[in-house]
Amino acid sequence: MSQERTFIAVKPDGVQRGLIGEIIKRFEQKGFKPCGMKFMQASEEHMKKHYEDLADKPFYPGLCKYMSSGPLCAMCWEGTGVVKTARKMMGETKPADSAPGSIRGDYCIEIGRNIIHGSDAVETANKEIALWFKPEELFSWTQGNHSWIFE
Repeated sequence: MSQERTFIAVKPDGVQRGLIGEIIKRFEQKGFKPCGMKFMQASEEHMKKHYEDLADKPFYPGLCKYMSSGPLCAMCWEGTGVVKTARKMMGETKPADSAPGSIRGDYCIEIGRNIIHGSDAVETANKEIALWFKPEELFSWTQGNHSWIFE
């Protein structure tokens, strides 16, 4: 597998619960590297663009309103198979279906407060990263421990 990037966001509930550091720690300990990160409050219009694929769902307006209700932490992570692995690390969208040890399995109870968003495919990741980050806000670099993580 080649190196790829994914978009991860700690949602407003995760921010309020003080879980940004724990989530960053899990991705770093796994061996993925951060390429971009910002703490911000997104507008409702920005969230409508982000979730436009869900526009026909009944929960869409509430989701966009909620996601713009407080600050979040937007991140770009890089690594081999990072999109698929990040989804496994996060757990299922419904926290009750998430395995213990996953982020949602360890920290969430309800679907509307599932603390984290992650891209579901490489193509989606590329689109989401471009929506949240300007090219000059993303960094390509080599970690000192790269050869100890990747073959």
